Amino acid sequence: MTEEQTLTQNNQMTLSKSEQKREQILQSAIDLFCHQGFPNTSMDEVAKHAGVSKQTVYAHFGSKDDLFVASIESKCVVHQLTENLLVDATDPERVLTSFAQHFGAMIASEEAITVFTTCVAQVDTHPEVAALFYDAGPKHILNLVSGYLKKVNQHGQYHFNNPHDSAVRLSLMLFGELRMRLELGLPTADLLSKRQAYLTETAMMFLKAHKL
Repeated sequence: MTEEQTLTQNNQMTLSKSEQKREQILQSAIDLFCHQGFPNTSMDEVAKHAGVSKQTVYAHFGSKDDLFVASIESKCVVHQLTENLLVDATDPERVLTSFAQHFGAMIASEEAITVFTTCVAQVDTHPEVAALFYDAGPKHILNLVSGYLKKVNQHGQYHFNNPHDSAVRLSLMLFGELRMRLELGLPTADLLSKRQAYLTETAMMFLKAHKL
């Protein structure tokens, strides 16, 4: 069982029946979107895969677009990439190092790679899917990080002249060689043992570049 599956299972143990059904629907949606693509996945199929009625799916999610966005957002929650992770602006060293580890784990996950490559493959025929993915995933993360950097600015230890651009730079640096190889389906075993060190060093180098 992967770390992500363990986190999901632990979360489900504390959920109500309605919340558990919602999680079942989200997981089924992600599975189908990954393997079939957004255009080829229907709400009926999601309901059948999740073991619930179509009415239950629509009760939780008003449309397939809403379901797709929610399924992407749920992966951010599973990896703890929420506002709760980026709170203490007085200790950016600890906070951004923690963010780097969580973000690094998410972007290297099998589901993240599959959804991204699927969106890219279908961008000519279904550009709206890429837009939905960008808003729910990358844009959401960039907004979280840039918002946090604005708060860090207020404490006078570091300065980010353009928090949004800084958030973009940090995120892309954290992708590293590992993500590039994963997208291309190349071997990554030699990178895994030093991945955690790379993420931590990247976060610290990023902060050093903005220290007053």
